[in-house]
This record gives sequence, structure tokens and C-alpha cells, in this order.
Amino acid sequence: MDRSWITTTKPGDPEYQQGVKEFIKFAFENSGGRSKLSCPCFMCHNFLHKRPDEILNHLNKWAFDRTYTHWIWHGERRDMHAGDSGETRDNVRVVHDVDEGDQLEDMLHAVEDQLDDNPSMLESLLSDSEKPLYEGCTKYTRLSAILKVYNLKAGHGWTDTSFNMLLELVKDMLPKDNVLPDSTYEAKKSLSPMGSPYEKIHACPNDCVLYRNQYESLESCPICEASRYKKREGAVPAKVLWYFHIVPRFKRWFSKAEDAKKLTWHFDSRVDDGMLRHPADSPQWRFIDGKFPDFTQEKRKLRLALSTDGFNPFGSLSSTYSTWPVMLVTYNLPPSLCMKRRYMFLSLLIQGPKQPGNDIDVNLTPFIVDLIMLWEEGVEVFDAYRNENFNLKAMLFCTIQDFPAYGNLSGYTLKGKTTCPIGMEDCKGTWLNASKKHVYPVHRQFFPPNHPYRRRKNVFNGQQEFKGRSKVILGEEIFDKVKNIDITFGKKHKSALSTQGFKKCSVLWRLPY
Repeated sequence: MDRSWITTTKPGDPEYQQGVKEFIKFAFENSGGRSKLSCPCFMCHNFLHKRPDEILNHLNKWAFDRTYTHWIWHGERRDMHAGDSGETRDNVRVVHDVDEGDQLEDMLHAVEDQLDDNPSMLESLLSDSEKPLYEGCTKYTRLSAILKVYNLKAGHGWTDTSFNMLLELVKDMLPKDNVLPDSTYEAKKSLSPMGSPYEKIHACPNDCVLYRNQYESLESCPICEASRYKKREGAVPAKVLWYFHIVPRFKRWFSKAEDAKKLTWHFDSRVDDGMLRHPADSPQWRFIDGKFPDFTQEKRKLRLALSTDGFNPFGSLSSTYSTWPVMLVTYNLPPSLCMKRRYMFLSLLIQGPKQPGNDIDVNLTPFIVDLIMLWEEGVEVFDAYRNENFNLKAMLFCTIQDFPAYGNLSGYTLKGKTTCPIGMEDCKGTWLNASKKHVYPVHRQFFPPNHPYRRRKNVFNGQQEFKGRSKVILGEEIFDKVKNIDITFGKKHKSALSTQGFKKCSVLWRLPY
């Protein structure tokens, strides 16, 4: 079946309409009787399931996903080698269900690298993937059965207690020689090697230091002398930072052919027509392309966004506990996938009870170290779509946060007269004695020079405004202001503000770019 229409036509073209009809027919014939199928439109990307008539409506309204040329979610096999078992129609080999063995093989390949240092765990995982659920069972292995039932638990919100009862019942129903675990603990233990690796780093309760590298063996903070452990609970750490390593997550993405192909969308499939639809259309993206040509030569290099904010995990308004997750977003993907939960992941979890504030730099240190490594050296990664190894590099493209979190990350004070991080000294506020607050009546600076509002007094602050708009300060100028700021981190140390409104030289300035 000719599929060139997916990349060469658009909705409304006769060739596109004919291609969509052939696809709907093909998908319906290989649906196995299901009423809803994965929708391959540009907005759904096979994540949502729709009726055939809804799929047809979506494909006419939005374009067909250009990266989806191998229809594995609608009946085709992942591999198209000669000699495969399956039915042949119009020179396309199809089956009625996606091969679960292929999916399991992809997962095992994804975790193989991270378990190289633990051969016994890898051997146990491979053994479970080959061991039949019971003697004579050809459909399920121990690992695939655990994955099936655990997906049901996660998808339907079952408690550990109800899941324990289910496992005990199913194990009793199966033949006596079955190897299905009979408790949630055993199931989690079997699946633990397939989870993302993480590191629990002890931290000073006042956010002075992390107990790693030169501080790893200390039992009290070298700055504030606070104990590393809770006094009444023995060796329980007073505070823990959770770091979820980012490199293994990138390796997993590229180990799946579908994801590896989507991670080059910004280069292969983006329509460059001058419209701003994606960060790749922005001036900042083009500036990076021009300044770092070596980085942009490899289209698989990742551009990341960091997002953080605090929340109360207990959901109680009376509690002041604040936990700060640090999320990563990948901008190589299409705009409809960038913010999907599947492609956003947690890199750091900063525990409370108090927000990190200005001391967030201490907690970001292990993440920054990995980002520097990914820029300067890179890591060897296998690309399953192109079937080759390559050197993966990445950079932090931008940050996403609200205004208070912006102050924590940048180190700029957001209180007082000069709270605007763009205009700074040129956008000073005015103190109102009655309300005890600062206001910022500087908006008239941005009007054209001859605008009548510049001359009016009575409806504004009683003064005319002839000052021009504030100058946008360049990154080099900001770095000159903050590079010599010396600060001691920690809740018990209050460093004096610099004259330029900055409290620190942010840890983000350590990034070479």
C-alpha cells in the first residue's frame, strides 16, 4: 500500500482523502472485532482510542501523524522480514494483535544497559521473561503475567490489600506448579529492575549541603552543624533528596523505535513556514543553531525545559509542608506530545517541610552535573529506529515556572522597588503608605513618544511621563553583575543583597552555554 500521501499531502487533497479511506478499511479489517481503535491523527498520536467514524472525523480535521508510517497499532507486525508468520494482504504482512513478545523484548533491551553492573539482577529478569507461567503454558511467562496484572492495578487504582487478595485467588485457580507471585511485595520486587534508577541523597535539614562527594562521610552539617540524622530515630536521615537519573530515561526512549523516530520530529517533520507553533520556530532556537553549529549538526541532540513549583502533598490548607518536584520536558517532540505525561518525567524531588527558596541551588547540583556531562562529553546510546549507536548530547533550553519560583532559580529579589527582572532599575515602583504596598505605574514608558497618555496627569500618578522604554539587559551583562556574589547557602545564613537586586549567582550559570 502506497503511504507517501502521509507526508506529501494535507487534509482536503483528493489523494489524502483516498489514503485515509484505505487506512480506515485496513484498520477495521484488522481490528479483531474491537469497536474502538487507536486514533493516528496529529492530536491523538495513537494515545486515544476512538470509533472508526470519530477517527475519520479527526483525520479530516487534523493531519495524519507523519511519523506513523508503520501501522503497528492497527495490525502490522513490528518486523517485516520475509518468512514471518502472518497473513499477507496487498504486499503488507499483518496480524490481528500487536505481538506482546516484541513489547517485552523492547522493555528488556531498554533496561539492559543500566543492569550491566548487576548481572545477577539482569539474569533473574531474563529468566522470568522465559519461564512459563505454569508447565505447558505458551501464552504467558512469569514476567509478562506480572506486567499484565500490575498494569490492571495501576490503571484502576487498586490498593495493595485488594491486589494481594486478587493474586492469592488467581494463584489458587491456576495449576499448582504456577510461578505467579502471591503478594504485591513479590510482584514489585520482580518488576523493580525495570523501573527508572534513582538515588536517595541525604541533605542538611537547613539546605546547606548535600552529603555527597567530600561530605559523604560526615554526620553533621559542616556549615550549620545540624545533625544529619533524626536524633530519636537512629540512622533515619533528617532530610532526603530524591534524584531520578536522566540519562537512563533518554536511553529508554531511543531504545524504542517509535519514540526514537519522534525525537527527531523538529528536524524531519516540522513545517517551517514562519509561523510560531513550536519552540523550534522561536528566535532562541535559531540563535542556538547559529552559536553552536556543532551541537545542531546531530538532529538527535535533545533540548530540554526545566519546570518546578511547590505543592502541599497532604492536601491540607492548615499544613505548611512544601514539596518541590523538578520536571523535565523534551522539545524535540511534536507540540502535541511535548507536554504529554508519557514524555515528561520527574528528575528531582525536593522534600519539605519548608520550601528550598534561595537554597534550591544546593538541591539542583547533581542534576546540573549530569547536564554538564551531556553537553561536554555525551553518552553512547543505541537508536532502535536507525539501528545504530550514536553520541547523545543535551542542553537546557529554558525554564518554566511562576514568578516566585523564578526568583528562587535566578536569585533575583522579587520584593521591593525593583521587582521587574527585565527592566530592573528602570522600572522602579512607588510605595503607597495607605495600603503598605509597592505599585509600578511604569506602563506609560512603553507607549509611543507622542501618545496622549504620556502628558495626562490626573488619571495616573499626577505626573507626566516622557521616559522611554527600559533597555533589555543581555545575559552577558547579568552575568557580570552576579559572577562575584559570594553566598553561604542554608536557612540559618542570611546573605546581604547586592546593589543590583541579585542574591546569588544561580547554579544555572555553571552550564557552559
